[in-house]
Amino acid sequence: MSVTRTGSFRHGYDHFEPQTDDDPHAQRRTRGLLEQIDYTAYAANKELIGQALGQGDIRKFQRLAIAAAQARAVWIAQALAVSAGGGKLSSADLAQLTHLRATFEELTEAYEGMRRLVERGYVAMPAAPAG
Repeated sequence: MSVTRTGSFRHGYDHFEPQTDDDPHAQRRTRGLLEQIDYTAYAANKELIGQALGQGDIRKFQRLAIAAAQARAVWIAQALAVSAGGGKLSSADLAQLTHLRATFEELTEAYEGMRRLVERGYVAMPAAPAG
């Protein structure tokens, strides 16, 4: 029996943390170095992602959200259509449903990924209008 899981999973990172040095000065140096490493990654992401995507815009989020919603609607509508035949799916029906689900999942992941870009400060968003 095969199992297909849908949904997203964010991978955690297993950073090596040696406990060999009890010297507080060495620990501070290590923490400082790790902060430099993290900032270097942040700066690279901010620069390259900013160049590729430009400034954030609520319309970009809206377009992606609409595309994901449309993909979900098409996927579910197709599932309902093929289930009307008594639940007997052809291999072509199954392939189509798989493709439609994957499309929805990719668009949803892209939306979540874009949201994380804003959360992390990689993409600048204009100030919200006062009101």
